[in-house]
Amino acid sequence: MNTQLPTLVMATNNPHKLHEIREILEGQYRVMSLDEIGCHDDIPETAETLEGNALIKARWVKERYGYDCFADDTGLEVEALGGAPGVYSARWAGPGCTPADNVAKMLRVMQGQSNRRARFRTVIALIKDGKETLVDGTVDGEILDKPVGDNGFGYDPIFSPSNSGVSFAQMTDEQKNSISHRGRATRALLQHLANTQ
Repeated sequence: MNTQLPTLVMATNNPHKLHEIREILEGQYRVMSLDEIGCHDDIPETAETLEGNALIKARWVKERYGYDCFADDTGLEVEALGGAPGVYSARWAGPGCTPADNVAKMLRVMQGQSNRRARFRTVIALIKDGKETLVDGTVDGEILDKPVGDNGFGYDPIFSPSNSGVSFAQMTDEQKNSISHRGRATRALLQHLANTQ
């Protein structure tokens, strides 16, 4: 890892998220995880919005550890479910649920549903040089009727981005990052960082 680059902490220990973000910011920023700064706190995510949760996590790190940082929150918003699970996407199947539990629940509630339109949305909260900034990224698509593919994580095996013909879980990291909600939000973050340097 290049220590000459400016450092930002990402308020996560999720290896998949870290990998995606590091791929996109490679050569421009050194991204450290919570574990790498010695933060083992169970940061609460109690907001009712993606923006609120992202800000809670970023402020937690800045206030307690002093690092410039960013945090994301991502939700899957399904049109036929009124935008659910949204902010509750990671724990939709209940406390202690696994990603597989969430996928199984989605397939169950969407069974027989003709409107399968959905979108992934990522909000990133950045705290840098004493300022808070929010950026976001979305990708439209649809919920498949069965899991397909072995890459990615979360709902990736049952989400197919519009006009792609495949699920996120069938894409390479590079393909997914080029169109994904997190990729778009991260590029918006990078654009903001470039404009404020």
